[in-house]
Amino acid sequence: MNKKEIINTLLVDLFNHILRIEEESLQKLGVKLTMTEVHVLEAIELSENKTMTEVANRLNITLGTLTTSINRLVRKNMVIKTRNKTDKRVYNLSLTNEALDVLKVHDQFHDEMIQALLDDLMIDEDDLLISSLENISNYFKKRDKKEVK
Repeated sequence: MNKKEIINTLLVDLFNHILRIEEESLQKLGVKLTMTEVHVLEAIELSENKTMTEVANRLNITLGTLTTSINRLVRKNMVIKTRNKTDKRVYNLSLTNEALDVLKVHDQFHDEMIQALLDDLMIDEDDLLISSLENISNYFKKRDKKEVK
């Protein structure tokens, strides 16, 4: 394999492994949501105004795609969707206690994953690796913004 193929394989494998391990870890703890649904909950939590439009923009998805996910999360008692009192076109989103519990488990998974990487691989001592990961992250952020426009 040439370097391009190796990098592609590494990135795809890394992404797939993290998602699969994350989903399996949550399922073992009784979370009956897909990773997409968990990430929608996370986007709601991190959004300032918690409107449908703001969350869709944060996730870089269409309002229609978000609506499908939100309706599923409402049925699963994870999200409360209410009309804005001043602008009836706007829907506000809030998380139920059950959703907040799921996010605690999700955050704990991320903390444990990062701690394991720090302990096992001593990544925090590898400035070149940290710099490379930052560059890769910045590249994808820029690429994502270009494709959304």
